[in-house]
Amino acid sequence: MMMNCGAVNATTPSSTSWSASHSSKVPMLLPRAICTTQRMCCVSGVHVDACVSFNVSRNCAVAKDSLGWSGTSPSLYSKQPFNKFLLPLKALVTSTSQDFPIASLIGEEKVGVLLLNLGGPETLEDVQPFLFNLFADPDIIRLPRLFRFLQKPLAQFISVARAPKSKEGYASIGGGSPLRQITDAQAEELRKSLWEKQVPAKVYVGMRYWHPFTEEAIEQIKRDGITKLVVLPLYPQFSISTSGSSLRLLESIFREDEYLVNMQHTVIPSWYQREGYIKAMTNLIEKELEKFDRPEQAMIFFSAHGVPLAYVEEAGDPYKAEMEECVDLIMEELEKRKIINAYTLAYQSRVGPVEWLKPYTDETIIELGKKGVKRLLAVPISFVSEHIETLEEIDVEYKELALKSGIEKWGRVPALGCEPTFISDLADAVIESLPYVGAMAVSNLEARQSLVPLGSVEELLAVYDSKRRELPSPVTVWEWGWTRSAETWNGRAAMLAVLVLLVLEVTTGQGFLHQWGIFPSFH
Repeated sequence: MMMNCGAVNATTPSSTSWSASHSSKVPMLLPRAICTTQRMCCVSGVHVDACVSFNVSRNCAVAKDSLGWSGTSPSLYSKQPFNKFLLPLKALVTSTSQDFPIASLIGEEKVGVLLLNLGGPETLEDVQPFLFNLFADPDIIRLPRLFRFLQKPLAQFISVARAPKSKEGYASIGGGSPLRQITDAQAEELRKSLWEKQVPAKVYVGMRYWHPFTEEAIEQIKRDGITKLVVLPLYPQFSISTSGSSLRLLESIFREDEYLVNMQHTVIPSWYQREGYIKAMTNLIEKELEKFDRPEQAMIFFSAHGVPLAYVEEAGDPYKAEMEECVDLIMEELEKRKIINAYTLAYQSRVGPVEWLKPYTDETIIELGKKGVKRLLAVPISFVSEHIETLEEIDVEYKELALKSGIEKWGRVPALGCEPTFISDLADAVIESLPYVGAMAVSNLEARQSLVPLGSVEELLAVYDSKRRELPSPVTVWEWGWTRSAETWNGRAAMLAVLVLLVLEVTTGQGFLHQWGIFPSFH
């Protein structure tokens, strides 16, 4: 986020610190930094034809001269003094969709909205192929160039090895992920909301690692003759490992298809700062707090999906900054409602031996128990749909850990799902993006203040591509190490085993890789 905010200032206490003004035993409300958080629009000294705001670490200056685009530079990591070119924008985005002349915006165009999400296995039989798709993604397991031919064999090996353990997790939540069902329902409710707001759009769902795949959604978009497309990742906060991976796939699809190259589109990369989303989250938190015997003593525990630390520190991934501002905005809304509970933020679901964003959820739960916290309300802040990380990891693993750590009362805020305020606000975000579909030039800065950050797929990916090759992958195959994550495995041992198997496959011409058709047989 484009901000000068104590939440990411080195002098500010970490997200696990608190004051104890009311009790020496029970942590109280986190000291909230005086937040001068501002989304900023960078304007260079030359003629500006595009202004794509990426929130703090995605600050960028995009300028055009007589020769064309001069480039995109992440200002947070640039040595150039861009501060004098920054124009402040509001941190909390209030919907202004009612101010748009919708009829003139749409005209004869066919409008489509593409919702992007991770995907999940719907049955136990789907688990292994789903894991294969996940580990075959170079953004998940990043192999050195010399060994990239091993990507699919390695993915096959890991997915087969991990499938039994993963099946246990999915069996415990009903035999499969509900993600597709929930996302389809969100798409239908979004379509209804858009039509109610006089926008006759079609809404599509594209999953990254399972059906309906993004490629399948794109084919349907082409069959329907969509001419204006709004791409909306269902991740409130942008990360290069979630939204970025989905956008990278979309970019490759766009480049290979003449129809898509000519189709106007824009991307809403993050929307955590929208007023409707903040109020919807606050409503759910307030409702769950009322279920505690002493609501004012419940610690609000925001648990977000983690990402490798290097993504933030080396590539400028805005995820951590956006997450911290998101929590700030929710707590500010709660405070307006006279709710001033203690709160903290931690990160879950780490995989492999590399360092991920801290503090870790499991370690923080243990620490809170030691400090005397007795009531804990878990808030899955980076998820808008129920899936294995909420239903199994939070509801089962972390609840059990909390009770063992001395926490007596446990509650959990449900994911947003089809919450009406949330869906209506997503519809407003789509409507507000329509003036910028296919036209990245943003000259009306006053109107720009009410918009979520916008950009084309190519522009958004360019923000971190220069550093992408230097990043460690979320799942590492070159270091020793174990974690307590459900998806833990020893990377180097796995790689060694795969190399041995590959040697045997090549030398003997027999084995399971040939049987699966990964390696052709020359006999």
